[in-house]
Amino acid sequence: MKILVVEDEPKVADFLKSGLEEANFDVDICFDGEMGKKLASKNNYDIILLDVIIPYINGIELCKQIREVKPNVPILLLTALGTTEDKLTGFDAGADDYLVKPFEFKELLARIRSLTKRINGISKTINVLKVGELELDLNKKVARREGKDIDLTAKEFSLLEFLMRSKGRVVSRAEIAEKVWEITFDTGTNVVDVYINLLRRKIDKDFTIKYIHTRVGMGYILNID
Repeated sequence: MKILVVEDEPKVADFLKSGLEEANFDVDICFDGEMGKKLASKNNYDIILLDVIIPYINGIELCKQIREVKPNVPILLLTALGTTEDKLTGFDAGADDYLVKPFEFKELLARIRSLTKRINGISKTINVLKVGELELDLNKKVARREGKDIDLTAKEFSLLEFLMRSKGRVVSRAEIAEKVWEITFDTGTNVVDVYINLLRRKIDKDFTIKYIHTRVGMGYILNID
């Protein structure tokens, strides 16, 4: 599995490279946004790790530019900027996940495996999920509503897939975190709510009928009722 790491601190970059190679990943390292853009455009990576504060092109802008040419590659932001506003900015730029420094390396590996497993290993036995006018093509990794394509990041796609497979059933935040991210989040983490809101903007905002509903104190449900 091939990974691109864009990190301007040499010690951190070396730490990531050695750890990922020990975990049997093939790793490319670069130290600024311009080189990161060139490598991401030229090569096919299974996942890209981006620091936010890097020279020439910052990680947020680089994430946007990579999304234009490689819409399906999973992107994980690594940064010391950990406020809700920072995370929303990263998700809006197209990032699939957000890991705040300092972090434990085993957590990074868990995030990487979760992202790559979901985007590359989705079952082929059911090619298209349908709920009302909402469709999810699991082979082409495309979402549509009323025949119009909806641009989703890899993590948004995984979240929508889980909600559609759980149609008509209330799922808790803890269950979503476990099934979609494959790790247990702290109770104070609001990443599930952030992603639900991002998904609502894309599949519900411009339509009269809403698919994603909140059940206060319980979680979320995807239903056309």
